[in-house]
Amino acid sequence: MDLSAIRARFPQLDGDLVYLDNAAGGLMPATSIQAIQEYLTRYGSINSMAGHVRGAEVLALKQRARAATALFLNAQPHEVAIGQSATALAFRLSAAFARLWGSGDEVIISELDHEADASPWRELERVGVTVKVWPARDDLTLHPDDLKPLLTPRTRLLAFTAASNALGVRTPLQEAAQLARQNGTWTIVDAVHLASHELPDVQAWGLDFLMFSPYKVFAPHLGALYVRGELLAGLPVPKLEFVADDDITKLEHGTPQFELQAGWLATLDYLRELGGAESLDRAALQAAYARIHALEAPLAEQLLQGLQRHPQVTVYGPQAADQRVGTVGFRVNGETPDQTAHRLSERGVSVAAGHFYAVMPIRKLGLYPDGLVRASLAHYTSADDVERLLAAL
Repeated sequence: MDLSAIRARFPQLDGDLVYLDNAAGGLMPATSIQAIQEYLTRYGSINSMAGHVRGAEVLALKQRARAATALFLNAQPHEVAIGQSATALAFRLSAAFARLWGSGDEVIISELDHEADASPWRELERVGVTVKVWPARDDLTLHPDDLKPLLTPRTRLLAFTAASNALGVRTPLQEAAQLARQNGTWTIVDAVHLASHELPDVQAWGLDFLMFSPYKVFAPHLGALYVRGELLAGLPVPKLEFVADDDITKLEHGTPQFELQAGWLATLDYLRELGGAESLDRAALQAAYARIHALEAPLAEQLLQGLQRHPQVTVYGPQAADQRVGTVGFRVNGETPDQTAHRLSERGVSVAAGHFYAVMPIRKLGLYPDGLVRASLAHYTSADDVERLLAAL
């Protein structure tokens, strides 16, 4: 598919919309919308019950969604929980940690984190856990050398983002995970912002936990959590009494949103098509993400350089595109981010304004609570979209 064919798959792009708020939520291909409608038409709110035909079909769909999500992460199906949001799943994991740890134990979070990967671990302070912050440098980058002094024999968890949702900054993911592993520390990575730009790989990255949101990856509103299989049984998650300790469904409180899982499966099939593959496997997803990178990389350069050239615009974070995914946080001199976003919206350009739940980096910049203007790309973004933003500015 060329870009025009890709854009034609997303009905939200009909008309004159310039959508540059992909960090808040991606657009969805028509096939994903159709899959949700077809599911509801056939099943309504039928639950997953093996004892009758349609209940068994719903159960099979649930199993397919878990297996496909595991494939997306390079994990095993029994290691992947699907829930209503990454935040909700993180708080469930936090409740388990609160039963494992207490006074004298330590947790490290990063200064770039979204609060979904910070507030759940701060909750552990209620049971005596010390929470430390891996500081970002002045250019809003994280460095392993700044992490090393924070690691001690009592460090139980390192939590950090793979890419800043407010600034697009990439982090030293594998190096940090390796330092934690050498220290005997578990690592959880927030891949919510990265997952639409780079295919996650929990095996290559050497992680114990990872969370992401399919709705940022061109799918419906869902969250997913990877738990390394060896750890699952030992996590005392609050759960229904009959659910086994080694059963990943102990993290999936309540009835799943089956219709949204159907949409997520259709999105993964769209990615298969984007990669030009006949069947959905890791190679197909890798090919899709190679295509995504090829489409996004020149636009990220165009966006960053265009904003840097503007005399009334301040760009925050590292000034090189290779240190970012296709997301830029900036401000226009003399007006608030809300004012800028509203003025751009009047010109047909959709961007975001605020702190985006990334409170720590916004505070470090001295811009809390108003925050930034954020422009964020996806693979269906066009060069004309970026040029219209720059022209409107």
